[in-house]
Amino acid sequence: MAPLAYWLSPPYILPPTEPSLTPLVVFLFGAMIGSFANVCILRIPAEESIVYPGSHCPSCKKPVAWYDNVPLLSWLALRGHCRQCKEPISFRYFVVELLTALSALALYFRVGFGVEWVVMFLFVAALIIISFIDLDHRIIPDLISLPGVVVGFVLSLRGEPGPISSGIGILAGGGLLLAVAWGYHAATGREGMGGGDIKLLGMIGAFLGWKSVPFTMLLSSLTGSIVGVTLMWWTGSDTKYAIPFGPFLALGAIVYIFCGEELIGWYLGFGAR
Repeated sequence: MAPLAYWLSPPYILPPTEPSLTPLVVFLFGAMIGSFANVCILRIPAEESIVYPGSHCPSCKKPVAWYDNVPLLSWLALRGHCRQCKEPISFRYFVVELLTALSALALYFRVGFGVEWVVMFLFVAALIIISFIDLDHRIIPDLISLPGVVVGFVLSLRGEPGPISSGIGILAGGGLLLAVAWGYHAATGREGMGGGDIKLLGMIGAFLGWKSVPFTMLLSSLTGSIVGVTLMWWTGSDTKYAIPFGPFLALGAIVYIFCGEELIGWYLGFGAR
């Protein structure tokens, strides 16, 4: 594991050349994007427009006033209920906004503010949307993952991770999961992994490069197995118990962004002893 001095050194300390951009501004911007993420999570699976109509209560369908649509604060002020019909509004709305805001802030401390922050934040926001849709509906929408593959490759032309690494990441990501899916089906006769997971790993490879693919697969498989076995034990289910894999792939990708290179270096150094 990287020494403590590493985590206390740049880019984790805000650069002194950016006095006008504060962590609070980044956090609030992230919360705003989180509010939009909630709209996407609700409407994309229903094949509804994410632009029109405006925000409305999921129960009574009445429009939400601007002062009741302030990220984080409105949910707390209304105690998780609609002002009009008094029906409860899921705590998940608050969670998504907070998670997106914290992601924006963590990325700011990680890479500073610039093109890299914009790219990584949009990527992480997309992963958050995909994860919650997968949790709700057991699907990963092509509307996000397929354009994400293209966008990730195009953005790689800026220098990081580079078009070669991105291209290999796309092929390795999609090909690796496709091989796993075929192998599982051949061994069990059951579908164990959907095409959405394959496209998502291809998107991750496009944005983060080929090195992220085995790292993400290893970490997501490990965490997914732990959670899956725990849920089977808790519910008394058998090995056919299905859990969405998308959130675990997203988790693996996010961990790679923040410390993947360091963990890989530590592991290789440990293995060489």
